[in-house]
Amino acid sequence: MLGDLLAAVLLVALLLLPDRLTRTDLGSFAAVPIEPVLGGVLLVVLPAGVRQPVAAAFGGLVGLLTALKLVDVGFYAALARPFDLVLDWTLLPGVWVLLQGSLGGVTAVLVLAGLAVVVATLLAAAVWATLRLSRLLTAHHEPAVRVLAAIGACWLACAAVGVRAVPPYPVASASSTTKIIGEVRAVREGLADRERFAAELAADRFSSVPADDLVTGLRGTQVLVIFVESYGRVALADPAIAAAVTPVLDEGTRRLARTGWQARSGYLTSPTAGGGSWLAHATLLSGLWIDDQQRYRQLVASDRRTLTGVFAEAGWRTVGIMPGNTSAWPDGAVYRYDEIRDSRSLGYAGPPYGWARVPDQYTLAEAGRVLETGSPAAPTMVVTPLITSHAPWTPVPTLVDPAAVGDGSGLTPATGTAEPPEAILTRDPSRVRADYGRSLAYTLSGVVAQLARTPADDLVVIMVGDHQPAPVVTGPDAGRDVPITLLAGDPAVLERVRTWGWTTGLRPKGDAPVWRMDAVRDRFLTDVAGATPR
Repeated sequence: MLGDLLAAVLLVALLLLPDRLTRTDLGSFAAVPIEPVLGGVLLVVLPAGVRQPVAAAFGGLVGLLTALKLVDVGFYAALARPFDLVLDWTLLPGVWVLLQGSLGGVTAVLVLAGLAVVVATLLAAAVWATLRLSRLLTAHHEPAVRVLAAIGACWLACAAVGVRAVPPYPVASASSTTKIIGEVRAVREGLADRERFAAELAADRFSSVPADDLVTGLRGTQVLVIFVESYGRVALADPAIAAAVTPVLDEGTRRLARTGWQARSGYLTSPTAGGGSWLAHATLLSGLWIDDQQRYRQLVASDRRTLTGVFAEAGWRTVGIMPGNTSAWPDGAVYRYDEIRDSRSLGYAGPPYGWARVPDQYTLAEAGRVLETGSPAAPTMVVTPLITSHAPWTPVPTLVDPAAVGDGSGLTPATGTAEPPEAILTRDPSRVRADYGRSLAYTLSGVVAQLARTPADDLVVIMVGDHQPAPVVTGPDAGRDVPITLLAGDPAVLERVRTWGWTTGLRPKGDAPVWRMDAVRDRFLTDVAGATPR
């Protein structure tokens, strides 16, 4: 009897287990799942000889679904989205590299072995529970039918009335069935998206326009595109974080105005959150919505005219400064860079700063040095991600005078604790949020300091957040909006974007316009660079 009760409780718990773990999601356990009732009805009508194999198959399905839910818990915590059964398998090598780098080879193997044991245990437990209950149903057929009928009637009544023991979760639960249907639809959608995106790749309004005609309004002007890691709307909307960030932006607006800079700011909706920066970079530069690895691979294999590619074709020297890259980056070919400088070739001789070994002030100084080599006759375009504000947001470097950065050898060694990015999931959330705010304040202060010593008359700057930080900072369902700022010293450039309705200064107002990130390429080319699409 006790074993039967344990099997029933286990099966119900596995079916009600949510795919993300917040305080409200735990309320999903205050429910009655319909799946055991449907499974019991199926076993009742089946011949006795096939009940056990069907019960075992049902248990295996429950075990696999539970394993998927647990994977989704991790994905929601880190990336604010579920695991994609079609596309996310390509991330597994990166997970292995992350585990090796943060735990060491032996420990990483033990962690993976432990995960395998957990999955096997879930499968075995689910199969045991369904087989046990199947035997109970066979041994007590008539009482079991009455119990199933009673539970089914109660479930239908609760569903009809909409009873909720813990709002917003209904007592009459079909969450596992809904999950399976959603996964099937997602798989089908992922498989169908390849052809749909191929058509989007081919439909480029600028593909037949000569490159010189795409940049008539910026001839002789240097261009700098800055992606600020994890710079999301939460940095301005959350009072605790904004206390560290908004003073930097407001004072930065005043300081840059004194040196000839003007700024306009708005918001973009990023295709990703919590991670996947390369998807955001690809979206902004290509003018296409790149929200998964399949689309990214299709883009990389295409001849799509990216924003950097347009300037390269028009005669700009294009340089990608990539401080987070530690090896060759063949995907960079789609951006038509003349030169890619990664962490191995940046010439940084200073102390490491945890995951983001190269501090943003050095990256900005290197970008400034590259831009100095350009001229009106041979302008330069630089694209760089700033990565100090990458998780785990500690340690935070000390800001110095930009003139004193040099090769970085004189920078102060890190005083905080270096931790792997995934450490944010186990630390005190209030501490994580404070570290996040401090890291952004450092990066944004560095941008202001670098631009304040850079001539504003022949440079246009796009500074944009790539995505919101992890949910441990934003909380659940925070959205994917990120700030974007356009800076220039030439008033004519800012006049061209007057119709955008963006906020004056480095800090966008809360009601500033929100575009999708894939709109930037075309809007920049038409309104700022003077292109006319065909």
